Amino acid sequence: MLLTLFFISGIVNPSASQSVNYEKIFGEGWKKALSFEKENRSWMEPLLSKNNISYPVAIAVIFPELVRYSALRDKMEVTLLKALYINLGEDYANFSIGQFQMKPSFAEMIRSQTRDAMGKKSEIIFKRRSEYDNIYSFRSDIVSDLEDPKTQFNYLIVFLKICEKKYRTNRKDETEMVKFLATAYNYGIGKSEARIESMIDKKFFNTKLFKTENYSYADVSLFWYKQYTSGK
Repeated sequence: MLLTLFFISGIVNPSASQSVNYEKIFGEGWKKALSFEKENRSWMEPLLSKNNISYPVAIAVIFPELVRYSALRDKMEVTLLKALYINLGEDYANFSIGQFQMKPSFAEMIRSQTRDAMGKKSEIIFKRRSEYDNIYSFRSDIVSDLEDPKTQFNYLIVFLKICEKKYRTNRKDETEMVKFLATAYNYGIGKSEARIESMIDKKFFNTKLFKTENYSYADVSLFWYKQYTSGK
């Protein structure tokens, strides 16, 4: 009886043992993300190389956000949220901005740790909060940064260096590194290593462009990473 049930379940769900094809699931969004990566590789790769960061690892971390990003967002809503953040702070409007979908709170945290993570010789420099005349100028500068992909990419580099220093991610093999860094990027690096690892398989990611089930952010990142490194 047990064998019969097992056999039937295999027929009913033949794809149970197959990996999820995120390229097929996300369709046009995936294609646009692939196009962005290819079109911008010429400047992204040298920046990562200069900072001794693996290109496929770094892009894998942000690739789910490239998929989710949409240039057709409600501009009135975004304008309102920007104004709320600049004038009232992250407690009132902490929303994702730009191609890599970074939040102002993330940018603030990155700025506060950049000098320690990058060292004095780094070309990546962000002004500290104390260097601004007022809090509004500080927040406005962050919004401007996050609207520019090249400046926003510097935040990613610092994030990866913070993780390398805090969690010793450079000691992990690349597959584990991708999963951990992707989860940390999506979940936050203000958490313990154990807490981040416990979230790797949690399913909270979706594009929000259409009704879909949730997926593991780390799994989506790893799917692109394997495609890229296998030469697809």
